[in-house]
Amino acid sequence: MGAGMAAGGGTDTDTNEFSCLLAGHRVAAGLTQEELAAAAGVSLRALGDMERGRTRGPQRRTVRALAEALGLDGAQAEALDRAAQSGRPRGTRPGSVPVVGARPGVPAPREAAFAREAASADAPPQASAEAAQVVQVALEAGQSALALPRDIADFTAREDALALLAGLAEDERPAHPRVVLISGQPGLGKTAFALHAAHALAPGFPDGQLSLDLGGMSPQPLPARDALGQVLRALGVADGAVPAGTEERAGLYRALVRERRLVLVLDNAADESQVRPLLPGSGPAVTIVTSRNVLPGLESVHRLSLDVLSPAEAAGLLARIAGRERIEASPDATAELARLCGYLPLALRIAGQRLVARPQQPVAHLVRQLAAEENRLDLLETGDLAVRPAFELSYRRLPAESQLVLRRCALTAGQDFTAEIAAAYAGRSAARTELVLEQLVDAGLMQAATPDRYRLHDLVRLYAGERLAADETARELAEASTRAGRWILARAAEYGLRFDPDHATDGTGTGGTAPAHLTEAAAWLEYEHPEWLAALHQAQRAGRHREVVETAEAMHWFSDRLLSWGIWAEVFQLSADAARAIGDRRVEAVHVNYLAWTYVTCLHRYQRGIELATEGLELARAVGDREQQGWALTYLASGLRYLQRHREATDAFHRAADAFAEVATRSAMIGRLVTLRGAANCLRESGRAEEAVESRRRALAEALELVERWSSPLIHLLAAMTAHELGLDRAALKRWPAAERAYRQALLHFEAVGRPDSMTKTLTELGTALIEQGRPEEARELLTEALTDLSAEGPRTAGARH
Repeated sequence: MGAGMAAGGGTDTDTNEFSCLLAGHRVAAGLTQEELAAAAGVSLRALGDMERGRTRGPQRRTVRALAEALGLDGAQAEALDRAAQSGRPRGTRPGSVPVVGARPGVPAPREAAFAREAASADAPPQASAEAAQVVQVALEAGQSALALPRDIADFTAREDALALLAGLAEDERPAHPRVVLISGQPGLGKTAFALHAAHALAPGFPDGQLSLDLGGMSPQPLPARDALGQVLRALGVADGAVPAGTEERAGLYRALVRERRLVLVLDNAADESQVRPLLPGSGPAVTIVTSRNVLPGLESVHRLSLDVLSPAEAAGLLARIAGRERIEASPDATAELARLCGYLPLALRIAGQRLVARPQQPVAHLVRQLAAEENRLDLLETGDLAVRPAFELSYRRLPAESQLVLRRCALTAGQDFTAEIAAAYAGRSAARTELVLEQLVDAGLMQAATPDRYRLHDLVRLYAGERLAADETARELAEASTRAGRWILARAAEYGLRFDPDHATDGTGTGGTAPAHLTEAAAWLEYEHPEWLAALHQAQRAGRHREVVETAEAMHWFSDRLLSWGIWAEVFQLSADAARAIGDRRVEAVHVNYLAWTYVTCLHRYQRGIELATEGLELARAVGDREQQGWALTYLASGLRYLQRHREATDAFHRAADAFAEVATRSAMIGRLVTLRGAANCLRESGRAEEAVESRRRALAEALELVERWSSPLIHLLAAMTAHELGLDRAALKRWPAAERAYRQALLHFEAVGRPDSMTKTLTELGTALIEQGRPEEARELLTEALTDLSAEGPRTAGARH
C-alpha cells in the first residue's frame, strides 16, 4: 500500500480523474482559467492547482461554484463532485453537490458528455493548450502501460525510409497530422522498423512514445473502441472517465493530443476502420501504422512500402547477429545463405540466430541444409521465431478463392507471371484472376513486379507449394497442370507460327517497324519462355509427343531472332526425342536438323553440329525430302566453315543450293539465300575477298528482290545480315567508305525488324569503319549506342539464324 493510501487519502488516479474532468469541461465551455476563476469566485492559482492535480480534493462548495460557472447539468455536476470526493481526506463528510435534476444513485453518463465537449471544434486553441498542460502529470503516470518495447541493437539498413520519417517529423507545427503507414509482406521487419524509428524520434517528442499491438492477424483483431480505451488510459485518463462509445473515445483522444508532441506506434493493423478512430485530427503528433495490408482506403497518409534487403544489407545483418569475423570469413557462403533466405529480414534473423546457437558450425553447413527446398521452411525456425507461421497467419485470413489462386501461382515456372498465366493454372477467367491477384498484393502475399506482372517471394512460393500439396488432391493438381500446359503450348504455337514464312501474312507495319502482331508475339514468347518451356517438358513426360513436336515446329523460325538464348538445344532435343517416339522419320529429320542448327549457330559446338547434320541428312535422304536435305547440308557446311574446312564447306553449300532449287516453298527460297551467303563467307575467310564481294552482291540482290516481292521482318533480317557481311567483305579489302555504305544499309533493314540484338555487331563494325576514315567522334556515338543496346534490359526482338 502506498503512503498516500496509508494516510487515508485518495490515489493519484483519482486526483487525475478530477483534474481531467475539470479541464475538459472548461475547454468545452470555451473558458480560459482566468475567466472560470472569476466566474466561480476562486483564485487563479487554486484553479491551476486543481487542473494540474496538485489539490487533493476541493471542498463541496468549491465544486458547486465551479459546476455553476461551467453551466453543468445535474449529472455532470454530480460526476465532478464524485471525482473530487474520492480525492478528499476520509474525514470529509460524504455527500454530493446538490444540483437540481440530479437523481441520487444513478451513475452519471459523464464519459460521453465529457468526450463530446472535449472534442468540440469550438474550443479555442489557448484553452486546448491549457488542457494539454493539465494532463501532463496524468500522461507521465499512465503511458508506461504502452511504453515502447526495447529497440534491437543490431537493426540494419532502411536508411532511406528512416530519413523520410525524420524529415516528416521536423515540422513542429504541421498543417496536417502526420500519419505514416508501413506495409509489406510478412517477415519484412515492419514492427522492428516502426519501433526503431519511434526510438530515434523520441528526443524530438518529449510528451511520450506509445506502442499498441492492434492484433491485425489474430482471429479477433483489437476493436477500435478497446484500442482507444488502452491509449486513453496510457494518457492518464482514469477508467471511470473513459467514455463508453467509440466516437466519444476518439473525440477525447483527439482533444488530449491536439497540442502534444507524441509518437504513437499502431502495430499490426487489420483494416482501415480499425485505424481511423486512432488518428489525431490535428497537432504535432506522429502516428506510425504497420500492416501487412496496404490499407488502400486510408486517406492522407504517407506510405512506406518496405522491400527485402539488398545482398549487401543482408550480409550486414548476418554479420551483426552472428559476428562480423565469422561472416566475412565466408563471403560466398554468406551470399548464398542470404539468397536462400530470400533477403527477408525475418528469415535472415533466424539464420543468424541458428549460427549463434551453433558457434562451431560453418556458414556453408547451414547453406547446405537450406538448399533442400523441402526442408527450408522447417529450418527457418528457431525459438519463437519462424517464417512459416508468419505466412500462415495471412493465408488463413484469405477468402477461399484467394487461397486457391495463391496456391496455384506456385505452379508457375517464371520468376514473375501475368494474370493470364495465373488464370490458366487457377481455372478462372483472366479478369477475375487479376482482381484476386490485386487483393493478394493488398494482403502482402503477392508482389507487383510490373504494372501487368506479379511475383511471389521465394519463401512465399515455397509456402504456397506446401499448401498446394496439403489442400489439393494429386488429381486436382494433375488436371490443373495439364489444362494450363495445353493452353500455354497452344498460345506459344500460335505466336510462333507468326514468324513462319509459309504461315505468316505478307503485311508489314508502317514507319519502319515490325508489324504489331509480330511485336506482340515476340514479347509474349520471350517473357513467357519459362512457362512454355516447362509446359513442353511436362507434355513430354506425359507422353504428349505430338504436342511437343508441333510446338517446337511452330517455334523454329522464331528461334532465328534470339541466337543468344541457351534454351534452343533444350527445346529441339525435346522435339527430336518426341519425333523418335512418334516413329515419323521425316519429322525426326526436321527436328534433328533444328538441333544441328542449335549446336552450330548457338552453342558453337561445331563437331557435334556436324554429326547431327549428317544424321539429319541420312534421315532426309531415306524419306526423299529434298528441302530437309538442303537444310542438313547447310548446317553441315556451316560447321565445316567454322572449323576452317572451307573447300568442303563450299561444296556442301553448293549441294544445299541445288536441293533448295528443287523445292518451291518460301522456306526453300530462304534456304537458297542462306547458302549463297555461306559460300561467300568461305571465300572471304579463305583469302578470296574480291570474289566474296561479287558473290555477296549477288546474294544481296536476291535478298532485296525477296524484300520487294514479300516484305516481312524475316526477309528484312536476312537482307540486313547479307548487307552486314558485304561490309565485312569490303572491310577486308580496306574499302572503308564502301564498307560504311553496306553497314548503313544493314542498319536500315535491322530497324525494320525492331532493333534486334545482332544489330549491335553492325554498329560496332560501322564504328571501326568510321575510325579508319578519321571520324572518331561519330564512331564514339555509335559505339556508345552499341554498348547501350548490349546493356539494355527487357526482351530482345531479333537475332540472326543462318
